Amino acid sequence: MTSLSGKTYWLIGASEGLGRELAKQLDAQGAQLVVSARKPERLETLRSALSQARIVVMDVTDRKSVQQAIECIGEIDGVIYNAGTYEPMQASEWDSEKALTMLDVNFIGAMRVLGAIVPRFVAKGQGDVTLIGSLAGYRGLPASIGYSASKAALRSLAETMRFDLRGTGVDVRLVNPGFIKTRLTQKNDFHMPMLMTPEKAARRVIKAMERRRFRTDFPAPFSWAIRVFGILPDWIVYRR
Repeated sequence: MTSLSGKTYWLIGASEGLGRELAKQLDAQGAQLVVSARKPERLETLRSALSQARIVVMDVTDRKSVQQAIECIGEIDGVIYNAGTYEPMQASEWDSEKALTMLDVNFIGAMRVLGAIVPRFVAKGQGDVTLIGSLAGYRGLPASIGYSASKAALRSLAETMRFDLRGTGVDVRLVNPGFIKTRLTQKNDFHMPMLMTPEKAARRVIKAMERRRFRTDFPAPFSWAIRVFGILPDWIVYRR
C-alpha cells in the first residue's frame, strides 16, 4: 500500500462532484493539494472545506491557461486528471460544438496537461499519474457521441503510457467508474445501474491510488458486464 500522506497532488477538475469529494478525502489522508478548475468561486468554497490547498484556476481547453497553470503549481508528486463534461447525444441529433467540447475537455485537455507534466516526472525519475476514465470507454454506446469516444481515447492513452513509462519511476493508473450521481448524470433520462454517490466513488479512487495496480473498474458486477459487452462480436452487439 502506498501512503498518500505528505505527498503533493495536482487535482484537475476539483470543483464539482467526484473531484470535489476526492479533494476532501485526499485532504483527510494528509495529502497536500493543488486544486484546479475553471470557476474560481467554486474552488474558493472548496478550499474553505480543506485543511490546506492551493488554488490554480485553469481551463484545460485553453493551451495558454494550461501553460500558465504549469508555471504556478510548483513541485508535485502526482497529477489526477478528473476534468470532464458530458452531453447525451444521438448521432442522428449531432451537435458538433458540444461533441467537440467533450473531446477537448475529456481527452485533449489531458494531452495538454500531461505533455508538460510527464517529461518533468521522467526527468526526476518519479511521479504518479491518475486518469479518471469511464466504463463508457470500453464500447461505443447509444446516445454517446463525443463522450464514449473521448473516454476510449483516454483509455488508449493510459495504456500506451503504461507501456512506455515502465522503468522510468512514473506510475500510471486508469480508474473507470460507472454512473456517479452528479450534475452531469442528472441529464440522463434512463435507468443508471448501480448509481453511486460521489463520496463512495471517491473512496474507490483513493483505494486505487494506494495500490500499484494499473486499471481499476467499478462498481462490480456492472463493470464486469460492461467489459464483457466490450468484447462481444459485432454481429451480436449490432444485430437488428
